[in-house]
Amino acid sequence: MTQSPKELSIFIDESGDFGAYDPKCPCYIISMVFHNQADDMSGLFQSFDRALSETMLKRNFVHMGPLIRREYEYATMSVEERLQIFRRTKAFIEKAQFSYKNFIVEKKHIDTSMELAKKLVQQITDFIRQHYQYFVQFDKVKVYYDNGQDGVAKIIMAVCTAMFNNPEIKVARQQDYKMLQAADFVCTAALTKLKMDRHTLSRSERHILGDDKMINKYMFKPLKKKEFRDR
Repeated sequence: MTQSPKELSIFIDESGDFGAYDPKCPCYIISMVFHNQADDMSGLFQSFDRALSETMLKRNFVHMGPLIRREYEYATMSVEERLQIFRRTKAFIEKAQFSYKNFIVEKKHIDTSMELAKKLVQQITDFIRQHYQYFVQFDKVKVYYDNGQDGVAKIIMAVCTAMFNNPEIKVARQQDYKMLQAADFVCTAALTKLKMDRHTLSRSERHILGDDKMINKYMFKPLKKKEFRDR
């Protein structure tokens, strides 16, 4: 009996920009979520769709940062309406089977976008090399990113084509791939940690996330066990 090819999907989100250093945006974050396609989550995805359809959002995806900060389409929602969306998304994240890794660069002493890109490439390359025995077990590697920032797209192309054998790199939308939702949540959590440590969380963010103790319990703790480990 022929064994099905082993496939790894990598979903990517980012926070920050490649511009000059700004104290309000001091770091650049790239989050990678790893999903072994042998873990079937189709039922969970359907449940999450239903859960979101019952909220004021009435669609199948959430932009977690704007939700927390009360921006864009979330600006007219009450705290309770936003909390309902947050809690249902968190429940999905807790049940989903994935691992993740954040790559974070402090921009304060970086002069050019090229230097920032170089540091991110080095971090990601070093990580893949360190865990190469994990990645090499897969017959296929597919990488999903929404092409939100050209600098990230170039980093993904450079690293993945160098480190993986014939990777498939796909432009993807959050509404089409639930694990991009996971990458969005992971990246938002990483940014929240940086802001919490710097005491720069806004009042709107605190309304949803609570004090530091609540953030640790309800946002960071559920993700702790999903940090990447060779498995």
